[in-house]
Amino acid sequence: MFICICNAITERQVQAAVAEGASTLSDLQGQLGVAACCGCCAETASEYLPGGRYAGQASIRQEAGTLVTEAANDSELPAAAVMVEVAIRRA
Repeated sequence: MFICICNAITERQVQAAVAEGASTLSDLQGQLGVAACCGCCAETASEYLPGGRYAGQASIRQEAGTLVTEAANDSELPAAAVMVEVAIRRA
């Protein structure tokens, strides 16, 4: 679920920030940008902070997966040389 539509911040991102130590709305604003535009999400985001309605919910902590350094479609060229320009045309 999205908490902040303006900055596309999800519930999981807010929960992860709280699990990593965010304890105030200012902490969430600094880490994620929550309530930095219109401010409509400030109340909802605050509910995930300690003492809030959703503070007791188990947050999903994502662990780093395996880093892929080479893929089947990698070429021998450096990454900068492989970039392709894409033009978008509207009808």
